[in-house]
Amino acid sequence: MIDPMHDASSTPDNNTPAAGHESLAQLTAEIEIHSEPFRRLINEVGKTIVGQEGLIGRMVIALLAGGHLLIEGVPGLAKTTAVACLSKGISTSFQRLQFTPDLLPADLIGTQVYRPQTQEFVVQKGPIFANMILADEINRAPAKVQSALLEAMQERQVTIGSETFFLEEPFLVMATQNPVEQEGTYPLPEAQMDRFIMKVVVDYPNRDQELQILRRMSKTNSKIEVESVTTPAEIMTARELVDRIHVSSPVEEYIVDLVMATRNPAAYGMDLAELIQYGASPRATINLTLAAKANAFLSGRAYATPEDVKAIAMDVLRHRVIITYEAEAEEKTAQDIVRTILQTVPVP
Repeated sequence: MIDPMHDASSTPDNNTPAAGHESLAQLTAEIEIHSEPFRRLINEVGKTIVGQEGLIGRMVIALLAGGHLLIEGVPGLAKTTAVACLSKGISTSFQRLQFTPDLLPADLIGTQVYRPQTQEFVVQKGPIFANMILADEINRAPAKVQSALLEAMQERQVTIGSETFFLEEPFLVMATQNPVEQEGTYPLPEAQMDRFIMKVVVDYPNRDQELQILRRMSKTNSKIEVESVTTPAEIMTARELVDRIHVSSPVEEYIVDLVMATRNPAAYGMDLAELIQYGASPRATINLTLAAKANAFLSGRAYATPEDVKAIAMDVLRHRVIITYEAEAEEKTAQDIVRTILQTVPVP
């Protein structure tokens, strides 16, 4: 996996733009300056969260790419704490929504309230009107509540009654979910899964990390102390720079090949057709490109490399590949299929 903190001066010749070196150098200088607060943000969150460096990096990449993040793991792995720490590192509005089986869409987006004094209905906005939303245990709420997020996540707007309200940028949903095998969970609809730029699967910490967690957190008054190191304005400026990051034709073709291989694996010499019910959508191509550019931004580079793409591809594709019953019978997962594709499709 590519290290977003590695030296930005290591420029591979085969992926560097052939022309416009002066503008590339200028863009690199801008990126080095504006990416520094986000590297500090990673360090700030890392002071509290132990053993989840991959998750922290993915949260910042989602923030830079303007996409929503889905985090899956069993209870107790600091998923909620990680998102709360990230929000503390940004001077912005934050709302935590605990999804439960009795939650209603109005509890999320708001509703119209009748005022007898004026004999009028007025809109009472819900907690969705914040820059950062933590949708905690999103798959413990029924589908009607999950689908209430769709318009907000995709269109950056919500409709209450006959009125439409635009959400203030940056708007980011970070959702946590328990594994679907657990009791009391509802599988997320495919349409909503596709709205998340990445799905990160959080695993248990290793022994050394567990010991570090014990020494740091085994106190009755453990507090989250994260210094605010960036602002919404800096996030929007960073996103503009991410949009300007160069993606060469070979890297673009590599991205397309990875996505196409999920739909037609036989064309790439893989016998996976019976295991894949649906491949990744065109949204995967867009999100993989954005995430790769955000990864390059954190590295201080003005261009994306195949390594950026490969480092992020598993998290972008794993929730977009829908497997067949044959795959389940063979105990194959979407992650196994994506791993095979990454190992097979040639890297430029």
